[in-house]
Amino acid sequence: MAKGTRSTAFITGLYLLYLFIPIGLLFVGSFGERWTNTMLPTGVTFDWYMQLWEEGSFRRAFMVSMQVVVGTCVICTLLAVPLAYALYKSASKGILVAARIVFLLPIAAPPLVLAFGFILIFTSDATPWLGSIWLLIAGHVVLTLPYLLQTLVADMRHLNLNRLEIAAESLGATFPQRFMDVIVPLLRHSLASGLIMVAALSIGEFQLSNLISGFLYRPYPVVLLQAFYGATGFACAATVILLVLALTASSMGALAARAAAK
Repeated sequence: MAKGTRSTAFITGLYLLYLFIPIGLLFVGSFGERWTNTMLPTGVTFDWYMQLWEEGSFRRAFMVSMQVVVGTCVICTLLAVPLAYALYKSASKGILVAARIVFLLPIAAPPLVLAFGFILIFTSDATPWLGSIWLLIAGHVVLTLPYLLQTLVADMRHLNLNRLEIAAESLGATFPQRFMDVIVPLLRHSLASGLIMVAALSIGEFQLSNLISGFLYRPYPVVLLQAFYGATGFACAATVILLVLALTASSMGALAARAAAK
């Protein structure tokens, strides 16, 4: 048993090294003065972060990413809760299977395919919305909604909402009262944890955003690409900021989940 535990710890340690060494090198490189054909950068400087702050395109991209993340989380919440409840209450297995296939299509299909579909639909004279921030948010909603749905449906099954609804109904509660006073409060933990995933996926999404975002509404990962055509230290600093964004979203989601648990 002890041998198996040591083997597991060794494998876990190798995995963590594999995961964190590139992140550590990015962090070190963001403070390195020069990094050319060497294992580690030489010199220490904060100039890369100052240049990043002075670059207007990165500041705009930062704000666009924050707007997209907030919009995606809000819309996903408004859509996912009633949709998850409808899936949970569905009595027909055929409808349930069909709905699952539809909701899982964005996961199965590459974002590139979805982006080409958006380009075809939203470049016509009737729907000239390609490049708008609202279309960008809509694309992120399509990509992230299935993850939140799966989290909510699984939690509904675990909580056995049918019994709780029957109990509330026996006390005279109407459906809106049952939904808002029983179902929604019980889902606050899974909703908070699901939104952590939604925020993290939205912040790091590149393929769809790169094709459908306009010049004025390019999110941070899209603008980050141009950093790799310049100095290595500048590219490292820009990437570290993206990591900080993802960690901030995860931390805020974790705090929200902890607050909801109290």
